[in-house]
Amino acid sequence: MRPSNISLHNGVQIPEFGLGVFKVEEGTQIEKTIGTAIDLGYRLIDTATFYENEEGVGRAVREASVPREELFVTTKVWNSDQGYDETLRAFETSQKKLGLDVIDLYLIHWPVVGKYKDTWRALERLHDEGSVRAIGVSNFQTHHLEDLMARANEKPTVNQVELHPLLSQEPLREFCAAQDIKVEAWSPISRGRFLENPTLLHLSEKYGKTPAQLILRWHVQHGIIAIPKSVTPARLQENISIFDFELSAQDVKTIDLMNENQRFGADPDNFDF
Repeated sequence: MRPSNISLHNGVQIPEFGLGVFKVEEGTQIEKTIGTAIDLGYRLIDTATFYENEEGVGRAVREASVPREELFVTTKVWNSDQGYDETLRAFETSQKKLGLDVIDLYLIHWPVVGKYKDTWRALERLHDEGSVRAIGVSNFQTHHLEDLMARANEKPTVNQVELHPLLSQEPLREFCAAQDIKVEAWSPISRGRFLENPTLLHLSEKYGKTPAQLILRWHVQHGIIAIPKSVTPARLQENISIFDFELSAQDVKTIDLMNENQRFGADPDNFDF
């Protein structure tokens, strides 16, 4: 079984599960990884200017074993490129590197104070012109979203944030749900930091699935788009093999209770890069 698509509020369909490519090396590694992932059923590829592998992503997508329209490609504008004119230039560079006529989803990577509203105006223009099918944000807290939407013509379709059982982001998820903004999780298994958790090990025996699979299934059942990263074919296969079982409602709640509001990445209110 393959991931299903879900509808963004503008009607665009996005896969409920995909591949993140942060730190995947440009060249042979990124091309082989994406090719393998596509053959395994992945249809969402998430990159960014900051990842420095957009060219490889573009090559892999153009050479894929499935038609372009079946694939969903996301990229992001980096912090040093934010601002209205700067973002338009950055997008043009990303588009050329990817070699794609239309980008499926373009995100503001981080909420750079004093710039993200001008950046958003540029994203709205790109969407109006048809260069991107959907626009959104990444690492935005509720107050950033409220500030952005107060004067925006369009609201974000997606908010991509650090999210996993130790940082479940429930208040933010509730706000996004009320606004019909889909939540996407980067680092959904937090690079395996808590896979030896006794709760997960117990559930692993019960379901005959790995702790990582349980966490990814937890995301899907909460309606969170998960984009785990791996370059290992066996792990790529393991990660996507989560659509042949379902966690009980009680076991979803059990994993919910693991939350400690623990970040492993940067705090969106205190970052300096």
